[in-house]
Amino acid sequence: MLHMSTLANTLERFRRAPELLAVVLTGVYGEEMDFTLSPGKWSIRQIMAHLADGELVGAQRFRQVIAEENPKLGAFDQDAWARNLDYARRQPKQALDSFRRVRSENYDLLKALPESAFDRTGVHSERGPLSLMQLLETYAAHAETHARQMQTIRDEYKKIKVKK
Repeated sequence: MLHMSTLANTLERFRRAPELLAVVLTGVYGEEMDFTLSPGKWSIRQIMAHLADGELVGAQRFRQVIAEENPKLGAFDQDAWARNLDYARRQPKQALDSFRRVRSENYDLLKALPESAFDRTGVHSERGPLSLMQLLETYAAHAETHARQMQTIRDEYKKIKVKK
């Protein structure tokens, strides 16, 4: 059984993610959006597109686990999505708006559930059994990790611009 404060804390982290991302994105424009730390790494533009699409995948996974009995949760190839869904040209502002809207809908769904619902499980095609709580934690941490990554990109970009 879950500890209620852990659930409340994780839900709050999940809810706050769009604001965290908005703060990191404030003032990002021009070539800074497409700067990468090394070849093959994602830019801020690509990370935001990934977060927006990832939240859609999360929306489906949350709903499957809540509604179905032990559903199969498919993996997705994030590099194929980045390549074939044109992450290099997506607009970070639109991606943030999409992320914010879907995250808000996901939060509204999750916060209304009884605590016992977070014990429900699905079976991920690569990671095996996952509880709704584990999914919630994964998605809360996912946005935080990428926010830190985008901040690092911004910090490195500023160092390079100062040298020029």
